[in-house]
Amino acid sequence: MTAGVATPLTLQIGHGPDQRRSPIRKDRILGFIAASQNGRLDLMDSLHPGDRDEDGQLRLQTAGLYVLMLWTDSRAESRLPAARFNDYLEAEGVTPALEARRREGASARDGSERYGRVAKTLVRVGEGGGRPPLTPLGAPLEIVAEADPWSDPTRLSVRVYWQGLPLAGALVKLTDLAHDAEPIAAIRTDDAGRALFVLPRQTRWRLNVVWTRPLPPTAEVDFETTFSSLSFSNQSDR
Repeated sequence: MTAGVATPLTLQIGHGPDQRRSPIRKDRILGFIAASQNGRLDLMDSLHPGDRDEDGQLRLQTAGLYVLMLWTDSRAESRLPAARFNDYLEAEGVTPALEARRREGASARDGSERYGRVAKTLVRVGEGGGRPPLTPLGAPLEIVAEADPWSDPTRLSVRVYWQGLPLAGALVKLTDLAHDAEPIAAIRTDDAGRALFVLPRQTRWRLNVVWTRPLPPTAEVDFETTFSSLSFSNQSDR
């Protein structure tokens, strides 16, 4: 990106042939910020979801390395037959839900959840460098890059945080956005919440993780889930 120049943006969901613009309304977006070592900028006024050609425009005046983060409420709901729900939990490594269903003898019952999303992107503006912020920014579930992916395009260490604390045992998936039908790697975080990914080529990447918490029996659904991602490029543009 060029400092001071507006860049159109769209909000996307899905992957592979199912990727499309998100239909989310602005009243479901809780925040949109740009964070750097110099602080945070509130970007909510730059969003206008649902316009014909774009969902907003991004303009950052100062060169540097930024983390953009957008997060939503958890009012969306999903209900699946038992087999499909269990398969989804296994594929995404959502162990709190799997363990709760087994503990309660509910594995043969249909599953339901309410969910929200956290989307983060690393952006370099102008010739600015530096490190991205190394701490979570306040969303329920976050993937935090521990280095600038342009400084070493062959590997990236990340740390996953749940409710502000390092999360062990979460399944983090790495996807090449140029061929995003399936991830190319999946690693569980260690006891410190870390996962180290080897990047086999220079392209645009996305990391994904899913986590949840069981809700009380009086709730209308079984779990509250967060889908979180971190997108970045390790291509040199200098």
